[in-house]
Amino acid sequence: MRRIYFLAPNIEVTHKIVDELRTKGIEDRCIHVLAKRDTPLEDLPEASTFQKTDFIAAVERGAALGATTGLLAGLVGLRFAGFAIAGGPILGVLFYGATIGAMMSGLAGLQVGNSKVKKYEEAIEEGELLVMVDIAKERIDEISQIIVKHHPSAEFEGIESLLPPSY
Repeated sequence: MRRIYFLAPNIEVTHKIVDELRTKGIEDRCIHVLAKRDTPLEDLPEASTFQKTDFIAAVERGAALGATTGLLAGLVGLRFAGFAIAGGPILGVLFYGATIGAMMSGLAGLQVGNSKVKKYEEAIEEGELLVMVDIAKERIDEISQIIVKHHPSAEFEGIESLLPPSY
Protein backbone atom coordinates (compact mmCIF):
# COMPACT_ATOMS: atom_id res chain seq x y z
CA MET A 1 0.00 0.00 0.00
CA ARG A 2 1.03 3.54 -0.74
CA ARG A 3 -0.30 6.90 0.39
CA ILE A 4 -0.61 9.64 -2.21
CA TYR A 5 -1.00 13.29 -1.28
CA PHE A 6 -3.03 15.98 -3.05
CA LEU A 7 -3.57 19.59 -2.08
CA ALA A 8 -7.05 20.79 -3.00
CA PRO A 9 -7.67 24.55 -3.13
CA ASN A 10 -11.09 24.48 -1.45
CA ILE A 11 -13.87 22.32 -0.03
CA GLU A 12 -15.79 22.09 -3.33
CA VAL A 13 -12.84 20.63 -5.25
CA THR A 14 -12.14 18.30 -2.31
CA HIS A 15 -15.74 17.03 -2.44
CA LYS A 16 -15.41 16.35 -6.16
CA ILE A 17 -12.10 14.51 -5.66
CA VAL A 18 -13.47 12.37 -2.83
CA ASP A 19 -16.65 11.59 -4.79
CA GLU A 20 -14.57 10.54 -7.78
CA LEU A 21 -12.35 8.35 -5.59
CA ARG A 22 -15.45 6.69 -4.19
CA THR A 23 -16.73 5.93 -7.72
CA LYS A 24 -13.36 4.29 -8.44
CA GLY A 25 -13.94 1.87 -5.56
CA ILE A 26 -11.79 3.51 -2.92
CA GLU A 27 -13.40 3.18 0.49
CA ASP A 28 -13.71 6.04 2.99
CA ARG A 29 -11.33 4.28 5.37
CA CYS A 30 -8.58 4.79 2.77
CA ILE A 31 -9.26 8.51 2.30
CA HIS A 32 -8.08 11.08 4.84
CA VAL A 33 -8.79 14.81 4.56
CA LEU A 34 -6.87 17.29 6.67
CA ALA A 35 -8.04 20.91 6.87
CA LYS A 36 -7.49 23.99 8.99
CA ARG A 37 -9.02 23.82 12.45
CA ASP A 38 -12.76 24.57 12.55
CA THR A 39 -13.25 23.89 8.84
CA PRO A 40 -16.54 22.00 8.42
CA LEU A 41 -15.76 18.85 6.41
CA GLU A 42 -19.40 17.74 6.19
CA ASP A 43 -19.38 14.15 4.85
CA LEU A 44 -15.66 14.07 3.96
CA PRO A 45 -13.58 11.43 5.77
CA GLU A 46 -11.52 13.40 8.28
CA ALA A 47 -7.92 12.45 9.02
CA SER A 48 -7.67 10.58 12.31
CA THR A 49 -5.23 11.12 15.14
CA PHE A 50 -2.91 8.58 13.51
CA GLN A 51 -2.63 10.72 10.37
CA LYS A 52 -2.37 14.01 12.27
CA THR A 53 0.32 12.98 14.77
CA ASP A 54 3.55 11.00 14.89
CA PHE A 55 1.99 8.36 17.17
CA ILE A 56 2.85 5.28 15.06
CA ALA A 57 6.43 6.36 14.33
CA ALA A 58 6.96 7.22 18.00
CA VAL A 59 5.63 3.82 19.13
CA GLU A 60 8.00 2.05 16.71
CA ARG A 61 11.01 4.05 17.92
CA GLY A 62 10.02 3.60 21.56
CA ALA A 63 9.59 -0.17 21.22
CA ALA A 64 13.00 -0.52 19.57
CA LEU A 65 14.73 1.69 22.14
CA GLY A 66 12.90 0.08 25.07
CA ALA A 67 13.70 -3.44 23.85
CA THR A 68 17.36 -2.55 23.44
CA THR A 69 17.50 -0.99 26.89
CA GLY A 70 15.68 -3.98 28.39
CA LEU A 71 18.08 -6.41 26.71
CA LEU A 72 21.11 -4.51 27.97
CA ALA A 73 19.64 -4.32 31.48
CA GLY A 74 18.95 -8.06 31.38
CA LEU A 75 22.49 -8.85 30.24
CA VAL A 76 24.01 -6.57 32.90
CA GLY A 77 21.81 -8.18 35.53
CA LEU A 78 22.85 -11.62 34.32
CA ARG A 79 26.53 -10.66 34.49
CA PHE A 80 26.28 -9.38 38.04
CA ALA A 81 24.08 -12.24 39.22
CA GLY A 82 27.16 -14.44 39.14
CA PHE A 83 25.42 -17.50 37.80
CA ALA A 84 23.84 -18.58 34.57
CA ILE A 85 20.07 -18.45 34.48
CA ALA A 86 17.71 -19.38 31.71
CA GLY A 87 16.86 -16.89 28.97
CA GLY A 88 13.34 -16.39 30.32
CA PRO A 89 14.19 -13.46 32.60
CA ILE A 90 16.15 -11.74 29.84
CA LEU A 91 13.22 -12.12 27.46
CA GLY A 92 10.90 -10.82 30.16
CA VAL A 93 13.00 -7.70 30.74
CA LEU A 94 13.30 -7.19 26.96
CA PHE A 95 9.51 -7.44 26.55
CA TYR A 96 8.92 -5.18 29.54
CA GLY A 97 11.35 -2.58 28.16
CA ALA A 98 9.73 -2.68 24.71
CA THR A 99 6.26 -2.28 26.20
CA ILE A 100 7.16 0.64 28.45
CA GLY A 101 9.19 2.30 25.68
CA ALA A 102 6.33 1.95 23.18
CA MET A 103 3.77 3.34 25.64
CA MET A 104 5.87 6.31 26.70
CA SER A 105 6.94 7.20 23.18
CA GLY A 106 3.40 6.78 21.85
CA LEU A 107 2.10 9.24 24.42
CA ALA A 108 4.84 11.69 23.48
CA GLY A 109 4.09 11.14 19.76
CA LEU A 110 0.47 12.16 20.30
CA GLN A 111 1.71 15.64 21.20
CA VAL A 112 3.82 16.02 18.04
CA GLY A 113 2.37 16.79 14.62
CA ASN A 114 2.96 14.26 11.84
CA SER A 115 6.40 14.96 10.38
CA LYS A 116 5.21 13.94 6.90
CA VAL A 117 2.32 16.43 7.04
CA LYS A 118 4.45 19.31 8.40
CA LYS A 119 5.50 20.46 4.93
CA TYR A 120 1.82 21.07 4.09
CA GLU A 121 1.03 23.10 7.24
CA GLU A 122 1.39 26.47 5.56
CA ALA A 123 -0.91 25.52 2.69
CA ILE A 124 -3.46 24.09 5.14
CA GLU A 125 -3.39 27.27 7.24
CA GLU A 126 -4.04 29.27 4.05
CA GLY A 127 -7.26 27.30 3.53
CA GLU A 128 -6.18 24.45 1.26
CA LEU A 129 -7.12 20.88 2.12
CA LEU A 130 -4.72 17.95 2.15
CA VAL A 131 -6.19 14.74 0.74
CA MET A 132 -4.32 11.54 1.60
CA VAL A 133 -5.35 8.37 -0.24
CA ASP A 134 -4.16 4.87 0.67
CA ILE A 135 -4.13 2.72 -2.46
CA ALA A 136 -2.42 -0.31 -3.92
CA LYS A 137 0.87 0.39 -5.64
CA GLU A 138 -0.57 -0.70 -9.00
CA ARG A 139 -3.29 1.99 -8.92
CA ILE A 140 -1.07 5.02 -8.22
CA ASP A 141 -0.77 6.16 -11.83
CA GLU A 142 -4.45 5.56 -12.58
CA ILE A 143 -5.72 7.52 -9.58
CA SER A 144 -3.17 10.34 -9.90
CA GLN A 145 -3.96 10.85 -13.59
CA ILE A 146 -7.71 10.85 -12.99
CA ILE A 147 -7.49 13.45 -10.23
CA VAL A 148 -5.09 15.75 -12.09
CA LYS A 149 -7.06 15.39 -15.35
CA HIS A 150 -10.47 16.14 -13.85
CA HIS A 151 -9.30 18.57 -11.18
CA PRO A 152 -6.37 20.59 -12.57
CA SER A 153 -6.45 22.91 -9.55
CA ALA A 154 -5.52 19.98 -7.29
CA GLU A 155 -1.78 19.65 -6.79
CA PHE A 156 -0.23 16.18 -6.71
CA GLU A 157 2.26 16.28 -3.83
CA GLY A 158 3.88 12.86 -3.78
CA ILE A 159 3.80 9.25 -2.67
CA GLU A 160 4.73 7.59 0.61
CA SER A 161 5.07 3.91 1.44
CA LEU A 162 2.82 2.72 4.26
CA LEU A 163 5.02 -0.27 4.99
CA PRO A 164 7.48 0.04 7.85
CA PRO A 165 11.08 0.60 6.77
CA SER A 166 13.21 -2.51 6.46
CA TYR A 167 16.20 -2.46 8.75
